Amino acid sequence: MSIVKIDSRNKKPKLWNLLALSAAAAVGLLLILRTGDSNTVMVREASGWICMYLVLVLYMLGRAWLHQLEYNPYSYNTIYYSGFFLFALSVLATHLNILIQSLTVTTEHGQVRMVLQTLLESARAYMILFFPFLLVFSAGLFISNVSLIRHEGKRFVNILGMILAAMIIGGELILLIWNYMVTRPGQEPAASGIWINLYAAFYLYFECMLVGAIIANAMAVQFQPSYGKEFMIVLGCGIRKDGTPTPLLRGRIDKALEFYHRQLEETGKKLCFVVSGGQGPDEVISESACMRSYLLEQGIAPDQIIMEDKSRSTAENMRFSKEKILAVDPEAAGECKVAFATTNYHVFRSGLLARRVKMRAQGIGAPTRWYFWPNAAVREFVGLLTEHRLKQGLILGGMILFYIGMTVLLLRFG
Repeated sequence: MSIVKIDSRNKKPKLWNLLALSAAAAVGLLLILRTGDSNTVMVREASGWICMYLVLVLYMLGRAWLHQLEYNPYSYNTIYYSGFFLFALSVLATHLNILIQSLTVTTEHGQVRMVLQTLLESARAYMILFFPFLLVFSAGLFISNVSLIRHEGKRFVNILGMILAAMIIGGELILLIWNYMVTRPGQEPAASGIWINLYAAFYLYFECMLVGAIIANAMAVQFQPSYGKEFMIVLGCGIRKDGTPTPLLRGRIDKALEFYHRQLEETGKKLCFVVSGGQGPDEVISESACMRSYLLEQGIAPDQIIMEDKSRSTAENMRFSKEKILAVDPEAAGECKVAFATTNYHVFRSGLLARRVKMRAQGIGAPTRWYFWPNAAVREFVGLLTEHRLKQGLILGGMILFYIGMTVLLLRFG
């Protein structure tokens, strides 16, 4: 039995206490640096203080992540909590090593500065630490895109994985070249390397978002909605020239039918299918009409199918489908009465867009070909990066301010 009951609580978790903890940790670190009696004591106290702070951060992030899954698994917070948890864990490992060394070896002059320098270069260290994973990930993206081009042809959308792989590896190489070829012994990295630390902060944010998005989508795909649903939204994705569903769309409908039959077997309760998708300029009928015909062929009664044929995007799918559902049951959107079916790579972002229109819907994902999934997941990730700009800007801005503040502190301390 899972210890996490996903999408089961109604109270939204908040993490404002992390800001208060961070402010208290910063003040405490400054006091240690100003009042320390000796280098050895200062290193022990400063590294110990940082380790204690990071342990509390990990606890708070982990607890918030679990509560976020219980409240709403389709959220940017799910991405942030998991992505930055791994970063905090790597910083803790580094400072635990410093603390252990300070307990066994007499600290030399300048070692206190090294504690601060380690904090300043934490983003760079994380990039280097994660390089093997990113190298394997990028190779997988490249290989899948080669296979995708062989099967689907040479189109720009089919090389997005290659572009992301090149950006990941190129970004890492810039840092490695700086660390091992540009930096010289005796330089003051806090002054001459400020630009590379800020660059690393930008890259760190991107990397945490990437890792967090992978984890969040994996959780969303594994999650199985509870039975007892009254509505199943099926998201459209294009049809054939003869008006029949493509394999991708058929997979979504079949996944919805699979859930329907299992629920019927377990509870005896039927549901209504909300087939959602408009008509594109090159389509003979709407995606909604195509899905309706397919469902009728599978034995679904006409009165169990609600058509939504105006939408042109996933956001419109959710907004217009909600309107159709509310016309039947005004209470359904705010309760756990709605599920949606899409493709596996699309579950998380679809759930996020459903919550954005204040519809509590749980998703299921249909499998797709191995070479198609990575490139489609890249498109979803780019979509995540271009949305919710205010929250992303605040977090990225806070990271930049932290590294600028550490640079100023290190220059004054030195």
